[in-house]
Amino acid sequence: MSAPVLELADVSGGYGEADILHGVSLTVSAGEIVVVIGPNGAGKSSAIKAVFGLLRISSGEIRLAGENITGLSTEKLIGRGISYVPQTGNVFPNLSVEENLELGAYTSDEDWRPRAGEIYDMFPPLAERRRQAAGTLSGGERQMVAIGRALMVKPKVLLLDEPTAGLSPAFQDDILSIASDINASGVPILMVEQNAKQALEIADRGYILVDGRNRLEDAASVLLSRADVAEMFLGG
Repeated sequence: MSAPVLELADVSGGYGEADILHGVSLTVSAGEIVVVIGPNGAGKSSAIKAVFGLLRISSGEIRLAGENITGLSTEKLIGRGISYVPQTGNVFPNLSVEENLELGAYTSDEDWRPRAGEIYDMFPPLAERRRQAAGTLSGGERQMVAIGRALMVKPKVLLLDEPTAGLSPAFQDDILSIASDINASGVPILMVEQNAKQALEIADRGYILVDGRNRLEDAASVLLSRADVAEMFLGG
């Protein structure tokens, strides 16, 4: 395996005084999709928020290409190449699709329009609706806008928090297929996903968190083949 693009090294932290993560460690290497699964309340989304500067870190380090980025502001993290798509509130509903994409490039000095054209090529439904308010789109289309906006800065790593939550089965498949295509274009992905079986099917490796701690780590294919993992975390 190549050197990690992203590392969480024995990270503990939380909100207020209480820690939610307890010594969590994980890595994402170039070319990988890494999926974090586990029961509700396991700290999965908190791990991603820790990377993006949205969680108080009490110990441990977060590194991007070997550089310690622990405690940096979200704006500085975006500038270093980390993009994050939260589960909810991930579009500006009153702004058009195109305005959402433009805002995704606010940290860049380059003309945003050529990159927006690349996003439209990636998500053809958005090209047809570029003047439409994002809040009037279907759930799957809004998720395309959110992911497209995150890609406007050509990230070094993409963080996806429950990208299929609340979507129809057809759109769930579409979004996971889009994630696979984005990864194939050269963007490593760290994804938290309740739709664990389907997510592991497109992933290279997976981590299972329980009570804010590492429980298991292995190749996605190995996790999918284990009867105990299937029974406890993949719906049988």
